[in-house]
Amino acid sequence: MIALVTQLSDQDNQYWLSLFQAIILDEKVLLLSQMSEQDKQKCDIAILANPRFSDIEQLPNLSWAHSLWAGVESLVEPMGKLGLPLVKLTDPKLSLAMAEAVLAWSLYLHRDMHKYAKQQSQKSWHQIEYIEPQNRHISILGLGALGQKAAKVLKEQGFNVSGWSYSKKRLENIACYHGQDGLQAMLKDTHILVCLLPLTSDTQDLINKDLIDLLPRGAQIINFARGGIVNDKDLFNALDSGKLDHAVLDVFAQEPLPSNSAFWKHEKITVLPHISAQTNPTSASKIVASNIANYRKTGLIPDGVNAKKGY
Repeated sequence: MIALVTQLSDQDNQYWLSLFQAIILDEKVLLLSQMSEQDKQKCDIAILANPRFSDIEQLPNLSWAHSLWAGVESLVEPMGKLGLPLVKLTDPKLSLAMAEAVLAWSLYLHRDMHKYAKQQSQKSWHQIEYIEPQNRHISILGLGALGQKAAKVLKEQGFNVSGWSYSKKRLENIACYHGQDGLQAMLKDTHILVCLLPLTSDTQDLINKDLIDLLPRGAQIINFARGGIVNDKDLFNALDSGKLDHAVLDVFAQEPLPSNSAFWKHEKITVLPHISAQTNPTSASKIVASNIANYRKTGLIPDGVNAKKGY
């Protein structure tokens, strides 16, 4: 018995349920709201999308749970309390979508589109000096599956690409850094900093005044990770002082972004509604179903989230 536990809309719930029921034919997949008490007792696997902790607690005999999202920071603590393995979504299509977004918005900054849009509003005809890609240094914070694919795509476009991670990584034609010393070395000549890190206790407010001060004046930031990684006050101060030229933000501490948020009106901020890499329901449902089928055959739970690391 498999439970689909979410806080999605009724329409989204029915859509996901139809996908799983069409793929998983040899056992029941039910929304938690559809399950009897007997069903809940029999359920040993849960598929999760922004669930309430109290809902997960209604399934006392779970063996493990699979998230429909790649980001799992909100699930790590509650699943840890229950002592249950948590598997996050790892989808090549998600990596490709993120790489596409990183490339698109890096080009947006690289080709000064934000500046030309402002000039249009001012009816100003002024050509900005063109910089060749090999002279633009783009650095990526986070070299997991998403970061590695993004780095490769940027490199293919001729950019000077570096990447940083907590542990040592090696990528062909990409300068890889790790640790605090490596971070400082990478940032000192970074023109565009792309954040793809998971949100953990170590990355909370990582992009703060101290980190921003390591960047050259006029650097730009893209955050496609989680809002909590950026210290908002320090970001605004850096933009207002000219230390940073522009920030493209797809994620925020509070989402949806409130209508009275200062982010909307700041001339040096581009606001996106969390669209950099959306889960592809068709491919995601197949990956989750495949992981469950393999577990049924082998009894092996897929590689899961490291509770200590938070991802």
